[in-house]
Amino acid sequence: MTTAGVGLWPALLVGLGGTLGALARFGVDTRLGSRGVLVVNVLGSVVLGALVAAPLDGRVLLVFGTGFCGAFTTFSSFAVGVAERAVAGERWAAARYAALMLVAALGGVAVGGAAVQTVI
Repeated sequence: MTTAGVGLWPALLVGLGGTLGALARFGVDTRLGSRGVLVVNVLGSVVLGALVAAPLDGRVLLVFGTGFCGAFTTFSSFAVGVAERAVAGERWAAARYAALMLVAALGGVAVGGAAVQTVI
């Protein structure tokens, strides 16, 4: 979804969704600690897959897709997790973590999209 040339209203929608996503992310991280990264990335991927597959208004996608899912999920925390393992000399653990995250997140997108397609 491109945001080139959008006005203030779409930016506010993304900001609203981003605020909600960041708060939800904080809640998951607070409860789950290091496992939170996997949970938010997989759950966010399922939600985003469902949103993209559903016939939704563009404003809904701005709030929940770009805003909420964008703030809820995190690539940077995933990258740090891989790097920390690699720097600690745990190269296989780093590779397993990266592979697990990638497969789980892509699987989540597929599951979310398939669920919506089944319902529609």
